[in-house]
Amino acid sequence: MTDLDQAAARRDITDALLTALERRHEVLDAIVEADDREAAVTAIADLLGKPRTGAEAVLNMSFYQLTKDERRKNQAELDNLNEAITFTLAERPASTGDSLTLRPFSADADSDLFAERTAEQGVAGDGSGAPAGDVREEIAKAVDRVDSEDAVWLVASDGEEKIGIVFGELHGGEVDVRIWIRPSSRKRGYGTAALRKSRSEMAALFPGVPMVVRAPSA
Repeated sequence: MTDLDQAAARRDITDALLTALERRHEVLDAIVEADDREAAVTAIADLLGKPRTGAEAVLNMSFYQLTKDERRKNQAELDNLNEAITFTLAERPASTGDSLTLRPFSADADSDLFAERTAEQGVAGDGSGAPAGDVREEIAKAVDRVDSEDAVWLVASDGEEKIGIVFGELHGGEVDVRIWIRPSSRKRGYGTAALRKSRSEMAALFPGVPMVVRAPSA
């Protein structure tokens, strides 16, 4: 995730918090009427017209955040972020991650996606920076690393469309995470969404191991 994407995500959350405070009575009614947490998040997102990440932040608010001082801080942060960021959520709709899913890489079904990535990047998929080898051999080696719990490859999809690949490789006590988004899907926020969603996957597969995000190819 780039610094700009991180700032955009923070802006979405801050904007949602401020909007929720302005419409606090409606938000409270929506929460009270919800059957469970998931329904409450959906209701807030629909009510405010904000991404789910912002709706979750609203639901997780502490009471001290309702004070005038905290509201002033939020407004100041939003003003600063708006000055630093020129694009809107509408221009990068996928950054919320609402429609993106991750699943394990399939040596058979996803070889075309890896071949596309290799043709563009020209380097091996293991993160070593070495020149790319034969695609089939690289995939076979990756499968061996995954089976040995030294790596995890995940395919990012939006509906039926494959968007890119998240690579996690265990090296020297750290998990190197790289994101590749196919060119036709770039500049829409998918890199941000893929990184955000992959964190829990990496934490579950490599418990207690620090995660290092390398420069994403997105």
